[in-house]
Amino acid sequence: MDADIKVALVGNPNTGKSTLFNVLTGLSQKIGNFPGVTVDKKTGICELPDGRHAQIIDLPGTYSLYPKSRDESIVFSVLADKANPLRPDLVVVILDASNLKRNLLLYTQVADLKIPVIIALNMMDLAKKSGTSINVDILSEKLGVPVVPISARKNEGIGGLKEAVAFANKIALQEETIDVEVIAPQLIAQIGDELEVDNPYMALQIAHQHETLKFLTPQQSDRVEELEQEHSFHSQKAQASETIARYNFINDLLYDAVTQKVTAHDETISNKIDKVLTHKTFGFIIFFAILLFIFQSIFAWSAYPMKLIGDFFAWLQFSLHQVLPAGPLTNLAVDGVLGGLSGVMVFIPQIAILFGFISILEDTGYMSRVTFMMDRIMRKVGLNGKSVVPLIGGFACAVPSIMSTRNIENWKDRMITIMVTPLVTCSARLPIYTLMIALVVPNRNVWWIFNMQGLALTAMYVFSLISAVAVAYVMKFILKARERGYFIMELPVYRMPRWKNVGQDMYQRAKTFVVQAGKVIIAISVILWVLASYGPGDRLAKIEQKYKQPQYAQHMKPDDLHRAMASEKLENSYAGALGHAIEPVIRPLGFDWKIGIALITSFAAREVFVGTMATIYSVEGDAEKMESVQQKMAAAKQPDGTPVFTVAVAFSLMMFYAFAMQCASTMAVVYRETKSWRWPAAQFAYMTGLAYIMSFITFHLLR
Repeated sequence: MDADIKVALVGNPNTGKSTLFNVLTGLSQKIGNFPGVTVDKKTGICELPDGRHAQIIDLPGTYSLYPKSRDESIVFSVLADKANPLRPDLVVVILDASNLKRNLLLYTQVADLKIPVIIALNMMDLAKKSGTSINVDILSEKLGVPVVPISARKNEGIGGLKEAVAFANKIALQEETIDVEVIAPQLIAQIGDELEVDNPYMALQIAHQHETLKFLTPQQSDRVEELEQEHSFHSQKAQASETIARYNFINDLLYDAVTQKVTAHDETISNKIDKVLTHKTFGFIIFFAILLFIFQSIFAWSAYPMKLIGDFFAWLQFSLHQVLPAGPLTNLAVDGVLGGLSGVMVFIPQIAILFGFISILEDTGYMSRVTFMMDRIMRKVGLNGKSVVPLIGGFACAVPSIMSTRNIENWKDRMITIMVTPLVTCSARLPIYTLMIALVVPNRNVWWIFNMQGLALTAMYVFSLISAVAVAYVMKFILKARERGYFIMELPVYRMPRWKNVGQDMYQRAKTFVVQAGKVIIAISVILWVLASYGPGDRLAKIEQKYKQPQYAQHMKPDDLHRAMASEKLENSYAGALGHAIEPVIRPLGFDWKIGIALITSFAAREVFVGTMATIYSVEGDAEKMESVQQKMAAAKQPDGTPVFTVAVAFSLMMFYAFAMQCASTMAVVYRETKSWRWPAAQFAYMTGLAYIMSFITFHLLR
């Protein structure tokens, strides 16, 4: 859908910018990358009261136009580059009404770029509770821009904001906040003349940021550097002078527009809660209890919907085999594509529940506390608190988590964080863990409260965090750097989660998981089915002739005969030959050639393991008796009649996937972030080595 107007959302972190974006765009959102960089770009479409459609661009949160990370540098780049396809026609600056003084600094900078601006005064309900009274009319009059009071979490004032966007002036009418030109008059004038920049503040920002601005040519950047030296321009001193001037303006503005009572009720409540939740001892116990509750819930709440999905796919495969004509195309569609896809679709409830809990922890403000608490531990292993954000985010997916390490200014801290983040249990490992645990861990309670399967899953998640911290500690001595990292973050007040946002987040993330995993699984399932259904020479034809001989028909039941023939044909197929080729290497881990095939195919994405096993056992199974992949794997036997998936094999497999770098997307993003193949190569080597060693130890301890 073509948009009639482009609107950028700009604001400090924790001002409700993302909540407002979700309210305005609903489910009509797209996630990609900003042109030329790997920073996440969120855009969506919003229908305006006059029938037009606005493209809403959610720019990264920042406290100032002077960036401290690559994410923050995007804001000025998008606003300043007239050739950027995302450059907005209008900027909505979101201000936290309960913390106006700090928020207004960013507003004054954006306003001085002379792009049409609207202020969305968010969290008005919290401001009133804290005793803050804001005269919106005076604020609007003194700034020269529309000021719309809203509460994004409660969906209040959104209609008024849409009207303000629909009828916004195309010319910037905001009042001057400070006299920018007095900071460096000659430099600003020359940059304006030579680079054809008609806005003084934009010229000043170019002087500060020219080395990182991609819309400047190398020659233009060099020329700006020459002008700075010519006029003895000192960036930090200029920033300090500007900031002082801006806060003088802000203080005068607030004196006229805001009255403040002495109470700060909400903040006091948050502080009281923090004394418990961030306690140096009880804080970690509470965090562990929350994790335990989450993983217990993943098993308990997902059991029924998972059974429904599994039964549906089993029924669908059986029905299609009955309806469609027998032949290779039917087998490919039903056993290959549908069989592989069902192995992942069945885990949608667990993925949705996991993402739902993560969204709640973020929305309430508790995730920020976890980051704060873990800073103490991180420093002991050579990292800082900012490393916790990617590590906690790794529970969902390593790819955006590794991209989020751009907020870590210290090179050594950032590189160690990138190298260990894939060790944290991501959502792609969840299907493998839950499948293996369901196969070998009894579904019964311990001490009447804890489910054994939930405890096993919790242990795998906690083990992954411990592993990441332990490897980081070792890397602290391998990587050398003299820089010291600092951790500064603002703890938001506690709030009730906005359930609509949580629901949207569950839907969007589960949908992204299924779509991304589904594409890979369908492609691999087709290739795998072909490899498993055909073999070199006339081997498969000879096997069919062998089982048509009278002695087999006389001494074997039809089901046993079909199963024996299918098993032998699979073993002699191209896939079987591939599995047998690597079997000597993986046999010490307790894996057979069928598991070997899954290890190879799941390099592209870990969750493909389940789809591969589903395809292999669908090819080998009986079309008249379509069972779920879990039932087929539970019934799988070795040639000597013992089960294939014993406790030792299941935990050996989980340990292998806990460490192995089975994710091509993660390797690609590590390359993009480090600009060198030696880092992903080193990461792949050390993780694969650890996976083999830990899997070997686990199998031989439990066998």
